[in-house]
Amino acid sequence: MDFCRSILYFLALISLLMDSVLCGKGGFYSFKVQNIRGKQVSLEKYRGKVSLVVNLASECGYTHEHYQELAELQRDLVDKQKEPFTVLGFPCNQFGEQEPHDNSEIETFARQKYQATFPLFAKIDVHDHSANAAYKFLKENSGRAPTWNFWKYLLDGEGNVIEVWGPRVSVSSIRPDIIQAIDQLKSTHREL
Repeated sequence: MDFCRSILYFLALISLLMDSVLCGKGGFYSFKVQNIRGKQVSLEKYRGKVSLVVNLASECGYTHEHYQELAELQRDLVDKQKEPFTVLGFPCNQFGEQEPHDNSEIETFARQKYQATFPLFAKIDVHDHSANAAYKFLKENSGRAPTWNFWKYLLDGEGNVIEVWGPRVSVSSIRPDIIQAIDQLKSTHREL
């Protein structure tokens, strides 16, 4: 009987350790993903910044407004004001098959049509059992999974979800929340 308890205890411990690894206990920034050009990269380099993580699509009714406002936000807060912030764009074809293009075409679309300077990552799944591990973390951390294109997750400097908005909420309308998160980060990290 003691042997069985020992085995059960051991299996429970292994399960907890696996959950810790799989659920990204180090926050969203603890994950590795492929960038838009197929190179595996660590999201760790964004630790210490507020991030707006967005699932993108190039053929959605929300595409023009969101891409335009995301690109403007990145240019203003990062390129001009040098704030500790970034937009992180993850193309996805799960909703209405509205991102049918390959990664190269997606990059060309974002960079040429919208002059997007924010980081783009390889096309992924963002919901259900096939979701990328980083997006599984976002769902677990927020309790909300994307149900359409252009879901926006606002993350703190440690990669934890602060707030979530669906596609009907414009990027310009959440700018005050983003500024507040940046100010909060800067107040706790004087070196920023």
